[in-house]
Amino acid sequence: MPYYRRVGEVPATRHTQARGTDGRLRAEELMGTEGFSGASSLLYHRNPPTAITAAEPVPEPGAAGGEVSANHPLLPRHLDTAKAAAAASATGGDLVTGRAHLLANEDVRVAVVAATEPSGLYRNATGDEVVYLRAGAARFESTFGVLACRAGDYVVVPTGTTHRWVPAPGEPVEALVVEARGHVGPPPRYLSATGQFLEHAPYCERDLEGPAEPHVVAPEGDDGEGADVLVRTRAGLTRYRYAHHPFDVVGWDGCLYPYRLSIHDFAPITGRVHQPPPVHQTFAGPGFVVCSFVPRRLDDHPLAVPVPYNHANVDSDEVLYYCGGDFTSRKGAGIGAGSLTLHPAGFVHGPQPGSVEAGLGATWTDELAVMVDTFRPLALTAAARACEDADYAWTWSRPAPDRAGPGSG
Repeated sequence: MPYYRRVGEVPATRHTQARGTDGRLRAEELMGTEGFSGASSLLYHRNPPTAITAAEPVPEPGAAGGEVSANHPLLPRHLDTAKAAAAASATGGDLVTGRAHLLANEDVRVAVVAATEPSGLYRNATGDEVVYLRAGAARFESTFGVLACRAGDYVVVPTGTTHRWVPAPGEPVEALVVEARGHVGPPPRYLSATGQFLEHAPYCERDLEGPAEPHVVAPEGDDGEGADVLVRTRAGLTRYRYAHHPFDVVGWDGCLYPYRLSIHDFAPITGRVHQPPPVHQTFAGPGFVVCSFVPRRLDDHPLAVPVPYNHANVDSDEVLYYCGGDFTSRKGAGIGAGSLTLHPAGFVHGPQPGSVEAGLGATWTDELAVMVDTFRPLALTAAARACEDADYAWTWSRPAPDRAGPGSG
């Protein structure tokens, strides 16, 4: 994170005694990145966060996606995420165990989920997670506090954050989950040397919401019951039994914490002619980027072609998660809200037949989509192949349907 926050009870000097009203010494925890050389926060627990009483391996949920295989023969893919999420919910109806992993490489895994139940406590020790809520609302509860999340929110969860998701009653959550093998943050070009957002950045500190107060499950003097925490490492899943509930943090400060950014606060950059995808970049991770396509004014040139040109992004696989609005450049291809497409490096992709002519003269688009571009090829899981529209790759060869209006591609 690019700026400092202080929440709850924090002593004036770090690494000094801090005691509760019952006289007990707080247990200080440094949560830091890059071997004490990166962003960090200091958390103050009522009880030692190290006291485990049991540990056991846990099999991957059936929703994990199954076997992974290369995109071969090399084809563009269209995945029905509603179908994948529905199949995954049979093994877990929450935002952690109910994930249907669809695409993966050495840097990142991409999953979708339809969640109706609260998750258990969870901690990903392999990398940060970016969760985008396409529909519904949920409370994100963590050792840092609570975030109230709703449709259109990105939630960035730092590596090692113990948390759980609680969907709002009657509001099932449909989400895209990006699991990194490393840390995710704003693109470096948006930040000054000291970490402040620069004037050309499409969002800034005012748009980021972090936890505002501690989330403690038991009153002072009451340790409460222990708790199970599911922990992901590169070796697999482990379930720890803790002697004390991890939500006993009375205060923390630092520059590492979960935060929320609404896609609706992303300020799109437009130009005289069509702007390339980097202007939509929202986050950067190791080996991938996340971009936001939001409603925006289109190009000003009198002869502008608003619909994207055909492009061969020779170093990237492109994943688009369609969230709302009119996806005109994909008309006739079966794309709708909740669709996910993979356009791999080596395949020249662009708008569907008829889109370019239909978009001429357009001045506005209401599309809403999230893009993940990776710099290594993405493989497909069995869950992805089970929900694929096998007809998608051939839709560029068909006659143009009747259409009007712009869109992204």
